[in-house]
Amino acid sequence: MALNDIEQIQHLLNESKHVLITFRKDGNGDAIASSLALALFLQKQNKHVDIVVDHFTLPKKFAFLPSAKHIKHQFPHLQKFIITLDLKDAGVQELSYDIKDNKLQVFITPKTGSLSREQIQTAQSEFRYDLIITLDTPDLQALGALTEMNTSLFYALPIINIDYKANNERYGQINVVSLTSTSTSEVVAELLRKIAETDINADIATALLTGMISNTNSFKTKDIKPSTLALASRLIGMGADREYIIQELYRTKTLAALKLWGQALAHLEFESTLGIASTTITREDFARTGATEHDLYDIIDELIANSPEAKLIMILHEHRHENEKNTIHGILHTSDHIDVRSLVEVFHPEGSGRRVSFSIENKSLKEAEETILAEIKKNLA
Repeated sequence: MALNDIEQIQHLLNESKHVLITFRKDGNGDAIASSLALALFLQKQNKHVDIVVDHFTLPKKFAFLPSAKHIKHQFPHLQKFIITLDLKDAGVQELSYDIKDNKLQVFITPKTGSLSREQIQTAQSEFRYDLIITLDTPDLQALGALTEMNTSLFYALPIINIDYKANNERYGQINVVSLTSTSTSEVVAELLRKIAETDINADIATALLTGMISNTNSFKTKDIKPSTLALASRLIGMGADREYIIQELYRTKTLAALKLWGQALAHLEFESTLGIASTTITREDFARTGATEHDLYDIIDELIANSPEAKLIMILHEHRHENEKNTIHGILHTSDHIDVRSLVEVFHPEGSGRRVSFSIENKSLKEAEETILAEIKKNLA
């Protein structure tokens, strides 16, 4: 009899010793929280676990999650390079090495006779990981440099692909893609319950509930189902601290973030024919407020909560550093069932689901806004 998904996952986990967890390089709070919950769960099952995400920077509002600061932005060593030297009849009297100009030189003095290149063999060890789990990632390309620079790793190891979005390309050996869920954290929570519910402690439950709350704007999105609320209640019963989560996500804004929110409101415009609320942030706005690009995602969340009539929300901003002064960056979000990626495909967006980011070159903020709104209007027609 063929094994079902849960049985196959359990088999892979039983066979694994060192698990790699990763998600798309522009991953949101749902991806962060679900990866931390899964890592904590696997560690309880005596697995070594690394979470590695291309160019990862931890948003401040998720720093409260257990082990959040352990997410790496690049791989540690993946394999050992092995040099084997046949020492028959020669032995070793002295061994040393030197590194110069990024080159390693190894010096071997035999006890007797001499050594030649014919006595040398090289090999590579197995990869440090034996299983990959991807979360909230539509395809392997979305992992950025992790797959671009380490293609062989992702072809050599089994992949468990966990997501909730329809655009997921089912690239794993096992694909757990639940289109009825509202977040990857919800999918992971149900999966962990089926594998070993008793291993879900308060820290794991808190991380899972954080992802669910973050991705649904505290359960205010249109696709919330009774099963989602029932699961949230169950996680609270397992020790998830809802008040603590709400406090950290929504009530601990820095003064700089509040000032930037004021600038965003001052520039806010609503295009009623498109149902899009848009705002712009200048380099001077960043300088005056002391805020960073990470604070923009809090603004998106605030606009979602306070603009129920908007189907689309867009922020366009200049980079706060002078060396990118000719680039305008954009974030486009929907709280509706709209494929936002297709609306701005011409600008090569990154991301999936409800939110994408993109950039446009050699235009002012006003010119970029006009160009992008025209493109969105054309694609919505």
